[in-house]
Amino acid sequence: MLVAVPERWDEACFAIPALRALTRTGLVGGLVCREEQEAFWKTVCDLPQIQFSAKTKVGALVAKIKDGWEASLVWEPGMVAKAFAKAGIERRLGPDLATMKKLLTHPMEVTESATEHRVRMYLKTCEQLGVPVDKPEYFVAASLEVPAAPGTVLLCPGSDFGASYEWPLDRWQELAEELLEKGKRVTVAGVVGGRGLGEILAGRLGREVEFFDAAPLAASLPLLAVHQLVISADGSLPHLAAHAGSTCVTLFGPNDVVWKRPLGKRHIVVKRHVECAPCLSPKCLMDGRCQTELEVAKVLAAIPRSF
Repeated sequence: MLVAVPERWDEACFAIPALRALTRTGLVGGLVCREEQEAFWKTVCDLPQIQFSAKTKVGALVAKIKDGWEASLVWEPGMVAKAFAKAGIERRLGPDLATMKKLLTHPMEVTESATEHRVRMYLKTCEQLGVPVDKPEYFVAASLEVPAAPGTVLLCPGSDFGASYEWPLDRWQELAEELLEKGKRVTVAGVVGGRGLGEILAGRLGREVEFFDAAPLAASLPLLAVHQLVISADGSLPHLAAHAGSTCVTLFGPNDVVWKRPLGKRHIVVKRHVECAPCLSPKCLMDGRCQTELEVAKVLAAIPRSF
């Protein structure tokens, strides 16, 4: 079976337990993924990869899919789903979505409950194939062999999900100053797709902190792993940090905590409950209250005592 893994970083992380379960059975012979995800998926499994970029056309991807694939699995609509159909793979599995009906030969019923984490959608595809998913090892962090340095904390104020997912910069500065006062080693991360808040925050804090540009994200996994604690805006980075083995405190705003929190029991979510959330909007249509009403004291209180 050839599996098309999700293109978004958060969805890629949610798909890991399902992919591990499928790989354990020997059903999966290869992956189709974005070029920038290569290093990430190598931390999950050693399957051969068929890669594509943002500029790859459907025909070019079809040419990369060699004959011999009896089945394929795709979890989301897009170019890869179209390529599987054009390549003539005999059994094409995937969620029974309106956008993929014409591309699949075996649509799968994987409806989500409002009270379920997104990981369940991926696990349900395994269950429909008769693949057991209740093994703890499917949910563990990557084995990067990078020990966390005591007292280190990474702050990521920017989000690639949109401006409404970002906490006010002055609150980040206050948080950083509190951590520095307690003797913590603070690093500030910048992410692609945000508004450059990481670089601005590092500039305000000066020589007291280090700055690193977390791009590309997959190559940043060892740098994420070395930090004992990651405090981040809700975005792709905390999901990658959780996969790398760091403990994460994620500041949620418009997103749904139940549905999209980072995987792992040790991770903490902080949010200010407001009536209009979760709206999932990258740009707030009101006054940004889910972010502006979240106080620094609440974030500090959420930090594990062991840190």
